[in-house]
Amino acid sequence: MITELGHFCLILAMLVAFLQCIVPFLGARKNSYGMMNFGATAANLQFALLTLSFGALTHAFVTSDFSVRLVALNSHSLKPLLYKISGVWGNHEGSMLLWVLILALFGASAVWFGSNLPIRLKATVLSVQGAVGLAFLIFIVFTSNPFLRIFPIPFDGQDLNPLLQDPGLAFHPPFLYLGYVGLSMSFSFAVAALIEGRIDAAWGRWVRPWTLAAWLFLTIGIALGSWWAYYELGWGGFWFWDPVENASFIPWLCAAALLHSAIVVEKRENLKSWTILLAILAFGFSLTGTFIVRSGLLTSVHAFANDPERGFFILLIFCFFVGGALTLFAFRSNSLQAKGVFSVVSRESSLVANNILLVVSAFVVFVGTIWPYIAEIFFDRKLSVGPPFFNIAFTPFMVALGLILPIGAMVPWKRGRLNKILKSLLIPISFAILLACFVWALQSQKTILGPMGLFLGVWIVIGALYDLYSRTGSNRNLLRLFRLPRSDWGKTVAHVGFGTTIFAISALVAWESEDIRTASIGETWSFSGYDFTLQSVENLSGPNYFSVQASIKVVQDGEAVATLFPEKRNYPVAQMPTTEAAIDYKLTRDVYLVLGDRQLDGKWTVRTYIKPFANWIWAGCIIMALGALISLSDRRYRVAAGAKSTPRIEIKKA
Repeated sequence: MITELGHFCLILAMLVAFLQCIVPFLGARKNSYGMMNFGATAANLQFALLTLSFGALTHAFVTSDFSVRLVALNSHSLKPLLYKISGVWGNHEGSMLLWVLILALFGASAVWFGSNLPIRLKATVLSVQGAVGLAFLIFIVFTSNPFLRIFPIPFDGQDLNPLLQDPGLAFHPPFLYLGYVGLSMSFSFAVAALIEGRIDAAWGRWVRPWTLAAWLFLTIGIALGSWWAYYELGWGGFWFWDPVENASFIPWLCAAALLHSAIVVEKRENLKSWTILLAILAFGFSLTGTFIVRSGLLTSVHAFANDPERGFFILLIFCFFVGGALTLFAFRSNSLQAKGVFSVVSRESSLVANNILLVVSAFVVFVGTIWPYIAEIFFDRKLSVGPPFFNIAFTPFMVALGLILPIGAMVPWKRGRLNKILKSLLIPISFAILLACFVWALQSQKTILGPMGLFLGVWIVIGALYDLYSRTGSNRNLLRLFRLPRSDWGKTVAHVGFGTTIFAISALVAWESEDIRTASIGETWSFSGYDFTLQSVENLSGPNYFSVQASIKVVQDGEAVATLFPEKRNYPVAQMPTTEAAIDYKLTRDVYLVLGDRQLDGKWTVRTYIKPFANWIWAGCIIMALGALISLSDRRYRVAAGAKSTPRIEIKKA
């Protein structure tokens, strides 16, 4: 009964989305208050219905209702409760239901937090948002129904993919979807602005908090996914340039560019066309990621489905919305004229350079991701584009971005003097160079990557802090810092996080060390200043798996550091083994151990990694997300300041 209720709510939500798409749009054209206000009612109702539908599917998973086909294929009665709940979105159908639920949440949020928006603009935004929701609800109802029954009812389920039976599944996909879907709001605002024919400073201020929220969630989602891969897959890496990893990274880069471009629209009413185009592209790339994950187009361990028919449906959605938005953009291009001019040395120019570097780097990643498919279709060649290509092609753009970031943050609007800015930044850049030279002299392995990453990281961090310090005025009154807008503090914190991440990635790649060997029980070996002793290997059993667990003692300079327990698990229902790494986390390094197979001579294969500054990668991501959160709390975004600049229109009450 609950399952049927969930299915009914899903269908009803589709009908409500249809009305949300049509009624407020017509109301905005007719200046009818009642019709425009219906968009708010429909958005709230759609969110409520999808919440009930998602709750019904969750109930089926928690109670192990194997009469539901999706539960039978992706769950098991012995699976822990956490994985029963997270298993709801650990599959194609359930994840798409979560997708539209979050989409409806953002639509309802526009109602809850958009009270100061002009009613015509809000109605059009909700209409576009309803259209996107309608398309995906049709896709779910007719091709990906999560509520299908199965008969005869199996005694038990086929279990969830063992790689997904991890706490990471409970957090990584929801945050990632919040970022993906959050970009739909930027898209809706862009399309609404094109329809209304008005893009000004107020619009830039309205669209920026939604982009900030999406970028915030994307940052957290990507960081959680990277950390999950780091400790779960057992290969010791944090990023593999996998197609699905790239599919989340490309919208992140575009959203970062959109954030900075919207600042120019808000402050100077420049870059209007470019900002609108970025909003369309950012959401377009999020739809591309959805297509890649679910079409089977590219091979990936993250893929949810391998169904070309479903992929074709998503491709149609992409073509309709992105193609339609770009067509509208072409028709409205004459009305998107900039109001001001600026010199080569100015805040505007620095943000343009920032945008170019971010967008070009996004397209580099995109081309590298889809090139194997293009080569196979047009050239009948099977190619593989791996990390070496991405590292070589992508890194120079990030280096250039890191170099200009502190300079651009301090250049004034409209016109500035480069020599004056460089003179004020002489202390930060000198300190960064000296520190990099010092590390170069001390390192045992003469690699340029580590010192270069340290230079960039320190340069960005100290540059951001120095920019904040420069706001104290000529008398260096620190109390002035507490009167600064929160967006200024958020910018500083986000840039500090970015610099921290750049340094951490460079240090890890440059200075990590690896050892692979076989060891007998009781045997001790030395590696990278540590002594390791394989104390025991035991057979254990978990709720729905069997495990072989080793106990390895780690000693440094005669003192015990940790005892680690790497595992190899086997899930009998799914008939799939997994590797569980054991990690000793410290501030400046990780000791990373992986247990391999038992050899014919009775010895066990053990892989050891020493990973310097690994935790700083995710610490930097957390700091970036914190910066976005601080900026999001800025009063002018919370109250949608600037709304008064939009002229009033006559509204019909009927």
